[in-house]
Amino acid sequence: MDVLYVLVPLSVVLVFIIVGVLAWSVWSGQFEGVEQEGRRILEDDDSPGAPPRR
Repeated sequence: MDVLYVLVPLSVVLVFIIVGVLAWSVWSGQFEGVEQEGRRILEDDDSPGAPPRR
């Protein structure tokens, strides 16, 4: 029963950390243009400065 005095506050702190990281990633633009990046990977890039394919 004594372990609950440690686990409950630890889990609350962990939840705040996770929510803080998620909020930071949303506000910093980490999820902007997700569809665009998926299309960019599939497009063929034949520009002269493009690295050679393996």
